Order: sequence, then C-alpha cells, then structure tokens
Amino acid sequence: MRKITTFIALAVLSFSSIGCDRFLDIQPEGKIIPTSVEDYRKVLTSAYAKYPIHKSLTALRTDEVSLDENVSDFIAYREIAMWKDSNTDQATTEFPWVGFYSVIFYLNQIINEGSKTMKDSPEKQQILAEAYALRAYSYFDMVNLYGKPYNSATASTDRGVPITLEIDLEQVLKPSSVQEVYNRIHADMEQAEELMIEEQQPSGIHYRFSKIALKALQARAALYQSDWNAALNFSNQVLAVKGQLSNLNTATTAPNHYASVESIMALDNALNTNVQNVSFATPELLSKYNTATDKRFALYFEKNGSQYKVIKGGSSDFKVSFRTAEMYFIKSEALVKLNRLNEAKETLLTVLKNRYSTDGYLAVQNSINPMNTSDFTNFIMDERFREFALEGQRWSDLRRANQKKITHTINGIDYILQQNDVRYTIEFPRSAKKNNPFL
Repeated sequence: MRKITTFIALAVLSFSSIGCDRFLDIQPEGKIIPTSVEDYRKVLTSAYAKYPIHKSLTALRTDEVSLDENVSDFIAYREIAMWKDSNTDQATTEFPWVGFYSVIFYLNQIINEGSKTMKDSPEKQQILAEAYALRAYSYFDMVNLYGKPYNSATASTDRGVPITLEIDLEQVLKPSSVQEVYNRIHADMEQAEELMIEEQQPSGIHYRFSKIALKALQARAALYQSDWNAALNFSNQVLAVKGQLSNLNTATTAPNHYASVESIMALDNALNTNVQNVSFATPELLSKYNTATDKRFALYFEKNGSQYKVIKGGSSDFKVSFRTAEMYFIKSEALVKLNRLNEAKETLLTVLKNRYSTDGYLAVQNSINPMNTSDFTNFIMDERFREFALEGQRWSDLRRANQKKITHTINGIDYILQQNDVRYTIEFPRSAKKNNPFL
C-alpha cells in the first residue's frame, strides 16, 4: 500500500529550491520551525511562488493554438495536443501533480501550525486568510483538471482528486468525489472570508489573495457549478469595488497585463514562454475577430510569416488569475440563466464598448439587440473565446459548455477529440499513478 509519503517528502525537499529551506514541518539538525508572522509570510510566499504553471498546458488541448513542428520543444508538447494522456513518451511534459500538493503542504503547515504559533495580530489573520484562499484555489484548479465538470446530479459519485488537510506521512492518498472537493473549496473560502483583512493588494504584490480576489474566486466557482444566483451576487460584489475596464481604443497594453486597471489578482502564468514559442494562434481563433474594429486583435496577436503568434503572454508582466472583465462576463451569463436577458445584454455591452472601435461597437450593439436567449448565450461564449484567449479559461469553458469536437493536425495526421470525449477530463499523471495504485 503506497502512502502520500512520496509527494510530501518531495514537498519538504523543495523548500530549499525557493529560498525557505530554513523552514520544515519537523525540526532536523540545522533547521527551525517557523513561528512568527514574518516566518510564515515567507512560507506563504514560497507557496505562491511554486503555484503550478498548468494553464499553458491546457491551451494545447483547446482550439486556441496549433503546434509549430519546427521548434525543438515540439516533442515535449505534441502528445498533449494529441490528447494522449496514457502511455506517453518520456519526453512529454506532464500536467502538474506534486507541484499542487507541494503548495498544499505549505498551506497546511500555515493553517495547522501557524494558527497555533503566530501571535494574534492582523498580520496573522491575513496570512491565515490567504492560506485558506490559496488552498481553495489549488483544489479548484485540480478538480477542474482531473475531475469531471461539475454536475449536481452526479458530482457525489464522480471521481475528483485526493484531499489532504494534515501533515501526515501515513495518510493514504485516495480520490474524493467532485462534490467533496467542492465542499472543501467552499469551506476554505468561507474560512478565508472570515479572516481576510486586505480589501485589495497593492500592484506588484497582488499575486496575493485579498477580499476582492476571494470574491472573484467565489464568482468563478459559482459559475462552474451553475449556481447562478451566487455567481450574480459575487460578481456584483467585486464590481461594486473594482469595476473599471481598460479602454482599448486608448490603452497600449492588453487588459491581462498585471498593471492593467482590470487586474484583480496576478498569480498565474497563463501562457508561459515555452508554450508561446511552440505555438501559433489557430485560424479558428483568429477568424472570431473583426480585425478592422476589434481592438483586442492587435494587442493579442502578431503576424509571423503566414501565421500569428500570441503576444499577450510569455512574461511575468502578463500573469493573470482574475480581472474585472471576467466579472462582467460572469454577471452577464448569470443574468441570462436567470431570465434577465436585457440586463445581461447591457452588462456585456459595458465591456464591449471598451473593446471595439466606435463603429464596431455600434455594429455589435445592433446585432445583439434582437438576439433571443439561446443566440445571446452563444454570443457570450464566442466573446469569452475572444476576450480570454490564452488566459487559461478556454479549456474549462469547453468542458462546461458543449465539449465540442476538435481536430489537431500533427505531423500530417489528424487527431480528433470527439464531442463529449472522455478526454475532456485529464487523466492523473503517469508519475502520480506509478507512486500510488489508488489513483
């Protein structure tokens, strides 16, 4: 019987790689246990720093990008684009597993031990709040990689991911249901909400959770669970405090830039350099834009020979987890589902006025006005495709919407992800299954 010893041990060892090797959950010779708020802030900073770069990999499974077969890194990503999750080549990049549990290990340390050893103070509250919020975010991202899309009718039996809340080397790693994982996510978000002090984090350190970032996570979780009243409520709470949009008729940077007025939380490297270098925007994605009137196009893409490269990523300047526009989109979709179509249109048009030229906006407005609920719902999803291209949202949007058929051509061979294909749920990584037969 395999235990979680392997990944916990790896988590412990990884402290040394991120500058916090003084701090461990046990006290071997030459090490100390963190006790103060300063100590635990360093441990929490380590957790943020190690947050997995997984959203770039999901882009390779979508209709957003195609692979450049002439670059050396092609071999590391081709099987991801082929949706080949089992019996993969040794050179194939794995989706993260240990990385997530390493982060969770740090957070469990803070929550379980820091709550006892840190002296009571506002700083202690904030650190604990962020730890709960980041743990919720970790499980949310994991269950939306490795678990089926949330379905209230089947979530209690659908396989999710293992939950570990303790630092216990003898704990058996077994998957919980999707419902149990979401229950944990909500419990952690509620704990974070009770403790959180910072309304917003200052620019430059807003990779950290705040009250507004937590509300944004709650809005996204409600969206994925089709809890439309909650999605409307949380998105409204965010927009009441941070509703400003970047006007792309005058802005010179993409709205997902960390310094954009829209940035709520900038933790995720949603399009890292490696994936950016090995991919081109697909003709399908490019065809969704009106290149004459949609101001996003020039900020998102750059001509490269006969194709286009994505330029809204590839550096830490474009780290993005939550931004204002997403809250408008969530609000609009929730309003549609709640049969408030006119309000939904008005909400989305608020964003689009800042995305199209004056003439382009008028044309979009005229096309939206006569739309019925079904047509406007489809329009929202098309606009999400355009707005959040290569920000790590497309794979989840495909999973929770129509799970459409996608074809990738690699080395002259067509690989097909069929509609409602089981591969819309990613298998546990080979290394994780090798170390634990319960997976």
